[in-house]
Amino acid sequence: MDRFHARRASFARPAAGFVSQPEPRTIGRVARGRQLCGGNFLFAGYLVEAPGVSIWDLNMPDASFEAELHGFAWLDDLVASGDAAARARAQDWTAGWIARYGKGQGAGWTPELTGRRLIRWINHAIFLLNTQDRGASEAYFRSLGQQTIFLSRRWHSTAPGVPRFEALTGLIYAGLALIGMERLVGSAVAALARECEEQIDIDGGIPTRNPEELLEVFTLLNWTASALSEAGKMVPKTHLQAIERIAPTLRALRHADGGLARFHGGGRGLEGRLDQALASSGVKASHGQGLAMGFARLSAGRTTVVVDVEPPPSGPSMINAHASTLAFELTSGRRPLIVNCGSGAPFGADWQRAGRATASHSVLGIEGYSSSRFGSQSLLSGDFREVLVDIPRDVRLRQNSAMGSVGIIAGHDGYRETHGLTHIRSIELSVDGRGLAGEDTLSTVSDEDNRVFDRALDRTKMKGIPFHIRFHLHPEVDAEVDMGGGAVSLALKSGEIWVLRHDHVAELAMKTSVYLEKGRLKPRATKQVVLSAVAMEYATRIRWTLAKAQDTPSHVRDLEMDDSEMLAEQA
Repeated sequence: MDRFHARRASFARPAAGFVSQPEPRTIGRVARGRQLCGGNFLFAGYLVEAPGVSIWDLNMPDASFEAELHGFAWLDDLVASGDAAARARAQDWTAGWIARYGKGQGAGWTPELTGRRLIRWINHAIFLLNTQDRGASEAYFRSLGQQTIFLSRRWHSTAPGVPRFEALTGLIYAGLALIGMERLVGSAVAALARECEEQIDIDGGIPTRNPEELLEVFTLLNWTASALSEAGKMVPKTHLQAIERIAPTLRALRHADGGLARFHGGGRGLEGRLDQALASSGVKASHGQGLAMGFARLSAGRTTVVVDVEPPPSGPSMINAHASTLAFELTSGRRPLIVNCGSGAPFGADWQRAGRATASHSVLGIEGYSSSRFGSQSLLSGDFREVLVDIPRDVRLRQNSAMGSVGIIAGHDGYRETHGLTHIRSIELSVDGRGLAGEDTLSTVSDEDNRVFDRALDRTKMKGIPFHIRFHLHPEVDAEVDMGGGAVSLALKSGEIWVLRHDHVAELAMKTSVYLEKGRLKPRATKQVVLSAVAMEYATRIRWTLAKAQDTPSHVRDLEMDDSEMLAEQA
């Protein structure tokens, strides 16, 4: 049906021009723009090196790689680079898309990709049309009109969530910007308002519980509200209320370094995008004491801790959900210290599954098991996807606030059915942010749990049920085991030193790990501290602490790595 409506739309009248001069709203990376100009195409975890080759003549290694090309988000990077070479490629590749796919053929004719593409084409119209002849301009406006008509007929076929928000934003953008398309705006604005009511809950969260996706939705709603206001049109009340609900939630999910907590498939977000989105929204409110989209935030001094204290997403949203219940991340100042591995989706199916497992998160896990188990589910398309089918049913939380600390006590029953055990985690952050005290307990809570535990223990021939508490480290953390295995020194690039200690009930080891980061060719190597023990009784408790032993020297400027350093690492 997408292909049918795309070809049908090719007979539509072209847009007559712009109502007003478009202003760019999207952010790109200068370094990525230079990569593209040099013929290095890094998309969806694949690097294709093809200097001098058109982006549409590449050998597509994967369907996700091809989809990213058709979405035109790379246009932001070429505009950020901004030189003559970048402009030439942007204009040539846009003209190439029109010539090759403009009549409705090809992989790019889905509503979400069309919405994403329209936003970029309109945002960067001046960049694309400067020095172009009349023929190129006419082809550009003809294609814009065709894509807008297609989107007006097919936006409803997108999945709820980011794809639908993206499709509707593209349609509203085009309807407001293009002469002759104004008639399409009203119904699209109403549809977007309905999506705000259905997809954004009363606390400003979305069903996927993915912080980066929440930022994407927030950004799209900001753009649309600004475009409507600039055109002299009313923004629906539900639309504005959604923005007002989301902003405090995003603030609660932001670490001290400005990046988002990395849970349920989300990354830290493009540098500066969160700050820009919050500023442009005009919403100043901060989050209260409760949970933010199922996450608890502890903050003191220069330290932030974000903990996942709700069950993983269910329903359609569980397709990309992670088994991360009670996992946490810790950031000190501008430097992440304890992290989750992140989403492996950009690196293929195997990495995606590995990244979703409990062992890829900074949390306790029973050996060989995740706190939520995986199974296959059929989608409407007929494809089978691996989803979380056995998730914790009972997740409880108590938040504490004392004179010297803030903290939580939380528990989940994800191992109760398999081992009769409930995981209880206590975390307390000192009032100055210099110390974190943790306690992890595996315990039975009923006579039936005792019987399940006894059977599980029998299967091990009374050797005990092995479990591990993992602390995945950011790649820029230097770690060294001290005190004969009793502690680990963790040195940050800023000069800070943290020390992780434990009560010697478990055995401490340093092991390899990975940091799964979007925009890189392969996972980054890093380390993890692992506390290993066995459960032999109805209750087993492990205590541990993280304490700052040395502050950042006053003469050291604690700055983030820039794009040039990232490129050097990839090289």
